[in-house]
Amino acid sequence: MAAFLWQAGDFSTTGAAPAPLAEPQHLRYDRSLKLPTGASGAACAVLDANVYAHAASWSESDLRVFRSVGRKEQEEIPFAVSYSEAQPTDAVTATVQHRSLRNGNLVFDLAMPQRAYTIVDLHLAAQNFIATAEVSGSNGKGDPVKSLGTFTLFDLTRQHLARSTSLALPESSFAQLHVELHLHRPGGGRFPHLSAAVVEGATVPASREAQTLYTVVATTDKIAQQGTSTVAQIDMPAHVPIERVNFVLDPAYRSDFLRSVFVAAGRDVQALMRPQEVVDGEIWRVTREEDASGDPAIHVAKLTLIAVIASNLREAATVRVEVKNGSEPPLPIKAIQLEMRQRTICFDAAAGSTYTLRYGDDGLGASVYDLDGLPKMPAKPLVATLGPEELNRRYVERSDARTYNERNPELYWIALLAAIAVLGAAASRHTKRQGRHR
Repeated sequence: MAAFLWQAGDFSTTGAAPAPLAEPQHLRYDRSLKLPTGASGAACAVLDANVYAHAASWSESDLRVFRSVGRKEQEEIPFAVSYSEAQPTDAVTATVQHRSLRNGNLVFDLAMPQRAYTIVDLHLAAQNFIATAEVSGSNGKGDPVKSLGTFTLFDLTRQHLARSTSLALPESSFAQLHVELHLHRPGGGRFPHLSAAVVEGATVPASREAQTLYTVVATTDKIAQQGTSTVAQIDMPAHVPIERVNFVLDPAYRSDFLRSVFVAAGRDVQALMRPQEVVDGEIWRVTREEDASGDPAIHVAKLTLIAVIASNLREAATVRVEVKNGSEPPLPIKAIQLEMRQRTICFDAAAGSTYTLRYGDDGLGASVYDLDGLPKMPAKPLVATLGPEELNRRYVERSDARTYNERNPELYWIALLAAIAVLGAAASRHTKRQGRHR
């Protein structure tokens, strides 16, 4: 289960003066929040792209949750929005100890952080290799040693393929790992000039059990070939965040590959010719069976690219995804998905009540709630289901109390510039007359 980072900004502020309650008739959209029958307690529902596309602003300050009991009038209740995020967010260093070269193998220990982990990224000063790493864990002297498995690492960049030096462990919390690493050339040749200095260090990212979850916000299967590139363009509404790109390949495709990817966003197709922001990275796959040379089986792929695109948070945008094929055949890409980190809206539910999420009011400010009285969020809250988006049947557009000039500030500047132009022309004529009379 992913860890969640609670946002205390606009949506939930303890000790602040309460904001005016929302008026349901001015919120354009309704979404039911369905709970298991008779359930009560802290509940959370996953938000989708429609919520962000139809909220009044990029900060979603007009989101509101309403509760009703029987036929009573709905009342606004406190809520909080959480963002899925790996915990801890930063990778930490694992200290390399006791490095040595023993019987042709690199042998070393890693002093691990005091938390759960699943991935260990080794920093190896070596190229053009395939390696097997036997890993075991313990909690110090006298503690039983547990085998964690044998893992395959590789560097195939000379073959225009990927490099992977990560140990994908079962979730563990051992204080120390012991690693025996056997390197050889692809095809079984001996690795030359091997020394303990090849092992330069190791880092430990967040546990796989606490990784970020994502929600698909847009998908396209309109994939085109432009020269040596594979290209797709997706039009996105304003406010919808984009934080990852996922590539879906034809399941019948089995070949190894390495491709550079570029993701750009602009207000329209013309703006994409000179995009203000471009995210680049790689997607790849290596799939090989064990062979007679001694090379182990490899089945590893990376088909996602972290791509935080900010240009479309406040305005509509066209997102362009380009895969550079070079001299290689195009990949059989069936679909490209744009994703955001999973967002959930959480509230305190009572049995026998019905709940509705409402949004879409341009004149509504951010909600301010005192959440001190709410129960502590449990590790596994109730799962609420977000119903289909519907137009509020009682919607009434909010009247604008501003004056005509306040609603059209550009008229002030037009009038001011016109006045300056008239005064300037009059002054110029006066100066010319004065010159003729001298």
